[in-house]
Amino acid sequence: MSIYLRTLRYFRAFTGQTLLAVALMTIGIGFNLLKPWPFKYIVDGILDTSHGTAEARAFVKQWFGWTDGYGAVIALCVAMAAIALLSGLVNLLSNVLLIRIGLKALLHLRTQLYTCLQALPLQFHDARRSSDSSFRVAYDSQSIQTIYNKGFATIFGAVVTLVSALVIMLRMNWQLTVVSLAVLPPVVWSIRYYGDRIRRESTTIQERESDLLATVQEGLGSIRMVQAFGRESHEVQQFLAHATRSLEANFRLNMTSSRSALVVGTLMALGSAVMYGAGSLQVMKANLSLGDMLVFVAYLATLYQPIEQLTYTAWALEGAAAGAQRCFEVLDREEETKDSPGAVPLGVATGGITFAGVAFNYDPKAPVLAGVDLVIAPGETVAFVGGTGAGKSTLLSLVPRFYDPTAGVVRIDGHDLKSLTKASLRSQIGMVLQDTLLFSTSIRENIAYGREGATEAEIIEAAKRAQAYDFIMAQPQGFDTPVGERGGHLSVGQRQRIGIARAFLKNAPILLLDEPTSALDPSTEKAIMETIAELMRGRTTLIITHRLSTVHHLGRVVLLEHGRIAEQGTGPELLAAGGSYAKLYHAAGHHAGEKKES
Repeated sequence: MSIYLRTLRYFRAFTGQTLLAVALMTIGIGFNLLKPWPFKYIVDGILDTSHGTAEARAFVKQWFGWTDGYGAVIALCVAMAAIALLSGLVNLLSNVLLIRIGLKALLHLRTQLYTCLQALPLQFHDARRSSDSSFRVAYDSQSIQTIYNKGFATIFGAVVTLVSALVIMLRMNWQLTVVSLAVLPPVVWSIRYYGDRIRRESTTIQERESDLLATVQEGLGSIRMVQAFGRESHEVQQFLAHATRSLEANFRLNMTSSRSALVVGTLMALGSAVMYGAGSLQVMKANLSLGDMLVFVAYLATLYQPIEQLTYTAWALEGAAAGAQRCFEVLDREEETKDSPGAVPLGVATGGITFAGVAFNYDPKAPVLAGVDLVIAPGETVAFVGGTGAGKSTLLSLVPRFYDPTAGVVRIDGHDLKSLTKASLRSQIGMVLQDTLLFSTSIRENIAYGREGATEAEIIEAAKRAQAYDFIMAQPQGFDTPVGERGGHLSVGQRQRIGIARAFLKNAPILLLDEPTSALDPSTEKAIMETIAELMRGRTTLIITHRLSTVHHLGRVVLLEHGRIAEQGTGPELLAAGGSYAKLYHAAGHHAGEKKES
């Protein structure tokens, strides 16, 4: 029940519109309840005057007179059509209101989900596939509309109709009403029994559909590699396997729904058959008029229809609850790196960075960093080197608080990072990554992503400083040229220059470089490094690289081994010491060049 209550909270802003929709639905239900009565008066007051009721004959005589039976029939038929039209119009208005409210709530939930995903730390995203998060935002979120439109609206309408019809039927003939209600206990049992199964099977479908989406995204996102290695048939088989699992889950759910519909339909038919038999006996004994029998039959349908609606609604809600639960799993996640209650803005940083006793682990059994102590002066350049898994990227990720250390403290200008607001901290940090991430927009928008509100002149200046201006102007639409998905229309070097232009535009005092040239050929790397050297000037720079020649003469070099600082000093100093750095340097084939330098 808590899931449904949480869902309904999203509709508090639409209370007034909901009340209006409820009023319209109530009026519509009233019109529906009037529908059988004109035909009763046609049967008892006009067609069957010898056996009809005195009340029906009096009604027809009062309103239509006895002289023109045809006119009375026509008038009553027009009344039937008018009641149906008014009922339809009122129901249309209420449905429009309810659909608008449901869609607005869906927009609110999707926005909240996406906002939450944007705020959650990288540790959350690293542990999950992006396709699963996308599926929750795009598809699982639709459960809120189902719960409202097929839940609240249907339940309210069904309950009001059920109670109203029940009152009228009890007043007309309580014995037939009791007979009609005999099917309720087994219907309630079937709702509970099949409802639990439907929720479990709906959850399975959501998970398998998410797996299928992940397979499609990965296969199409890596299409160059797939075709290069001739693995098209393998990818199709992978897709077929996941699609088959999804099909099987869907088939099981549909079979459960079909069986449940058979059970409920049979119960309803049994109840109707018993009532028809009992009612016919009363008509034959003249205890019930034919018109009253026809009205009672109409109300029996009115009684059973909401019961059936409630049954199917309960099962629809169980399916929607599975999707809502997946949404709330994200919204309930704690933000590990959220601002502390007393966090203050950083202001303009000078760039001094201190790691004091820093430790970090993703898994307590496998520490990534252990006891890192390091002081970096404002404006200093420090290169982190070491083997794969040494902890280099993790160490850099602690500076913008993508993660918080599990022990120790990281400081900027003497401030513990946890005492600063994340927004002010990250505004002082620029980044250039190994694979520059570009959005599927124009070159201008990708550069401007570095600073909100940047002017055209500032964007152009940043492009020139990154030595990207010439190739940009050679594009068909200049700065307005679309870069394609993930920058696919540009070369690796061009994408990297746009990333550097983005960092120039941000103009932050602290610069983080994570393998900025590892994907480039030697000639392009040399040109990019010249640009990066310009970007580094006057900034505190932390750089990660496997290419030791790139940082050998750049500044201080820190060698990490198993999450600890093994060596640090300038490149030539570490080379002369003959330790781990020297082994890495020689293993990379740089010994000949170093001999020439000596």
